[in-house]
Amino acid sequence: MSGSGKKPQHVLGIDIGGSGIKAAPVDIETGDFLEDRRRFATPESGDPESIIEIASKLRRHFSWKGPIGCAYPGVVRDGRTLTAANLSPEWVGMKAETALSKTLDQPVTLINDADAAGLAEVRIGAAADVSGVVMMVTLGTGIGTAMFVDGKLVPNTELGHLRIEGVEAEDLASSRAKNDLDLGWRDWSEQITIYLRELERLFWPDLFVIGGGISKNFEKFGPRLDVTTPVVRALMQNRAGIIGAALAAAEHR
Repeated sequence: MSGSGKKPQHVLGIDIGGSGIKAAPVDIETGDFLEDRRRFATPESGDPESIIEIASKLRRHFSWKGPIGCAYPGVVRDGRTLTAANLSPEWVGMKAETALSKTLDQPVTLINDADAAGLAEVRIGAAADVSGVVMMVTLGTGIGTAMFVDGKLVPNTELGHLRIEGVEAEDLASSRAKNDLDLGWRDWSEQITIYLRELERLFWPDLFVIGGGISKNFEKFGPRLDVTTPVVRALMQNRAGIIGAALAAAEHR
C-alpha cells in the first residue's frame, strides 16, 4: 500500500494517553469509526515495552493489516519521541516509530497528540477549508496546541508552556487550573482570554479551535472570550486523537 502512492481509505488510529490507550479503524474521508473503539488502561510504569505491547494487542483485536497512525503525548521528530511528560523517561530519544512498526508488524506513523487532534479538526472538523493560520488549543490537565498555516502543520508547538507575567499558561488557563483555583466560568473565561490574547500578539491567527473534554461546556465560557480572532468549539471531541493519527498515517503514505 505504501509503495502505490495512493492514499488509503481506512487506517487504524491509536491514541496513547497518560491514563488510557485507545484505538479504532477510521474512514479517513468522514472520520467515522468502522468498529467500536477499544480501550486499555495505560500501565502505571508508562514504559515503552508495556505500551507498545498494548498497541500490538489493539492491532490484533482489530485483526488489522495496513497503515497505522499513532498519537503520542509528547514531542515527535522524525519518528523519535523527544519528551515524555506523563510517561516513563525511557521514551526520551527513542526511535519509537521504528519500534512500533517492528512490533506491530505494520507501517506506523507517529504524531504528537495535540497535532493529531488539530489535524482532525483542520481536515474534516471545525476548521475544514479555513485558510491562513489556524490554532487548535486543547484545555485539559495541561494545554495542548497545534498550529496550521494554509492547512500545513507546524509540528510540536508547546505553547501551553508560554509564560505570561511569570506564570505558565497551563497554570493560568487549563481546566486543571479552573479546578485548582476554584474558578467560576466567568473568571476562568478571563484567564483563557489572557492566554489567547498572548497567542494573538505572537501569531495573529485567523481562527482558534478550542478542544479538550471541557469544550463540551463551550457555551458557558466561549461567548465570554474577549479576543479579536474568531473562536469555535472543536467537533471531534475525544475521538480527535484517533482520527488525527489515522489521517497523519494516510497522508504520510
